[in-house]
Amino acid sequence: MKKILIISPHFPPSNLTAVHRARFFVQHLPENNWEPIVLMVDEKYYEEEPDRNLEKMLPECLRIEKVPAMGLTRPRLVGDIGLRAFSSVYKRAKELIVEEKIDFLYITIPSFYGALWGRRLHKSTGIPYGIDYIDPWVHEFPGAEKIFSRHWFATKVANFLEPIAVKNASLITGVAASYYEGVLERNPHLKNTARYLAIPYGSEKSDHEKVKDFNLSPYIFKKNPEKIQLVYAGAMLPKAYTILEDIFQAIQKEPETFSALEIHFIGSGKTPNDPHGFNIKPLAEKYGLWQTIIFEYPKRIPYLDVLVHLNAADGVFILGSTEPHYTPSKVYQAVLSEKPVLAVLHRQSTAVEVLYNSNSGMVIDFDSDEEARNIGSSFGDKYREYLVFLKNFDPSRIDTVGFDQYSASRITHSLAEVLDEIVGKVHSDQG
Repeated sequence: MKKILIISPHFPPSNLTAVHRARFFVQHLPENNWEPIVLMVDEKYYEEEPDRNLEKMLPECLRIEKVPAMGLTRPRLVGDIGLRAFSSVYKRAKELIVEEKIDFLYITIPSFYGALWGRRLHKSTGIPYGIDYIDPWVHEFPGAEKIFSRHWFATKVANFLEPIAVKNASLITGVAASYYEGVLERNPHLKNTARYLAIPYGSEKSDHEKVKDFNLSPYIFKKNPEKIQLVYAGAMLPKAYTILEDIFQAIQKEPETFSALEIHFIGSGKTPNDPHGFNIKPLAEKYGLWQTIIFEYPKRIPYLDVLVHLNAADGVFILGSTEPHYTPSKVYQAVLSEKPVLAVLHRQSTAVEVLYNSNSGMVIDFDSDEEARNIGSSFGDKYREYLVFLKNFDPSRIDTVGFDQYSASRITHSLAEVLDEIVGKVHSDQG
């Protein structure tokens, strides 16, 4: 069995969304003849609260190596886990590659700075490496036009470091092709020297079944048969607020249409652990919707608790970004929750196809900033259409066969096939 070292600085019990990418892979790599070893930062150095139930869902035989990191300072000067643990991760990764005769190194980003481990470890050990773009590294950061601002510096640093990190990569993957297409354009040599592959975020159906074993109950809202209760679970994107404000305006203008609606925003706050870091509340108060139609629980809650609340809701609300590359991972969980989805998404987002092909929801799509600004004008009509969709929704009509291509097992198989090709070629070249 070949060995793969996966560097995922955040890993369960971290409750960050990105940890599921590596969690899905390690669960199914062994059935594809790959033995995974995970290198993570010890959770005592995380900023977010641990999710011990999520930790219980890892394969029992999974080997996990943990390293220390620099502690957080007050004021918070360096928060990025990749920077705080850069040297310790590199040192332990190098030891593992040599001692365990690792065949391939795979790094999930963010942390974006962690992508640099691949180049350094390749130089010192010869290990072939790949980088998985869970988020784009180089993109238009909101506020980057202001010279010397934090976002301006982030843009400059990203443009400088990415070519260094990917120079000798053997594999570039992303949750959609749009996540890495810019990488190939900026580094055209990769089109000839590396494999690149779109691997959807994926989902694990057994997660929804395991929720029952933990005997968890919803605690953020109570079921109310007189209300249409929708859940938005996850962080808010910077470029989603203009759309959200248009929607709130539309709701304010048609109080009778939306009188029975409740939208519960969960984990949408400024930071993962701040119960008072409201992002949605100010807008909701501005339009007189707070605590009547719009509710917010800013603090991030454990993954299994999210599934419990999705199961308790009448439907799922998904709000995308005006950036076409954005494919919200929450779409896959929404489909598996078997609750009707109301989504507002860029037309180029791969999530649109997921929802349509699975018969799981209704999508309000747009293809330009101008179209996005006009969503509010038609939102009342679209919501009335959604109510009809909700009334007639039958979970048994969800196209589970088509959705299987997004299963954790299927996406991991796709990754393993490419890994086999890369490692086979390396061995062939060596002798």
